[in-house]
Amino acid sequence: MDLGFADATVVVVGGTRGIGYATALCLAREGCRVGVVGRDEDRLARTARTLAAAGSPDVLELAADTTSDVDVTEVFDQVRARWGSLNALINTVGPAGAGRLENLTDEAWSAAFDQGVIAAVRCARSALPLLRDAEWARIVHVTAMSVQHQSPGLISYTAAKSALLSLTKNLSRTLAADGILVNAVAPGPILTDWARPILTSAGIGMQDPVTAYQLLEKAHEMSVDLGRFGLPEEVATVIAFCASRVNSFMTGAHLNVDGGSDFL
Repeated sequence: MDLGFADATVVVVGGTRGIGYATALCLAREGCRVGVVGRDEDRLARTARTLAAAGSPDVLELAADTTSDVDVTEVFDQVRARWGSLNALINTVGPAGAGRLENLTDEAWSAAFDQGVIAAVRCARSALPLLRDAEWARIVHVTAMSVQHQSPGLISYTAAKSALLSLTKNLSRTLAADGILVNAVAPGPILTDWARPILTSAGIGMQDPVTAYQLLEKAHEMSVDLGRFGLPEEVATVIAFCASRVNSFMTGAHLNVDGGSDFL
């Protein structure tokens, strides 16, 4: 299927790791001009080279900390200077919010919300004029399975992701008049960097989702009907569809990419 990304411009926030990196790579292969936002300039440079080799006609390295309004404003100033408008904004950044209620300080809660939802607000606010200037435009947020299946050890993370879902729903209504479609994708258990140390110590590869699931399912109280973890690229393809021109009548949706589970 042609997703209609020819000559499109897309910014992926958090595009140097995990699901964000897989999404940026998917879009590069679709022929998108891709802007990648990240804090590590060396990793940004490596990512940019990979995206260019994968087929992106123009890759924009956007070094920024999205908890800084100054940095975020500068990111979208660079996008305007380079491209003039923006077809899709994709936010894949999640907060580092592990911990139970009794172990989390006020500062930890503030950081979870700043990283997990206020950063997305900053990006959407700064990107909005560019999205309105485009012929077609989309926003996609990445939430989490814990929004629908609560985990006591992820209370602040889940609260921030829940707020991000609320933001998604609100923007889908408020931006409908502009023709800007806004959706969210909720990944289930996906093999990203969180699992790498455990799997490495057990001699299991990051591309072996069945064995990884067999090792970790009980310890992490996971239930996946397909009997394996997902891979980042399997989430990326769903994000790409949500961000595409082909998606023309879906907005305000929250899509599970979970291999089947006990989501409500």
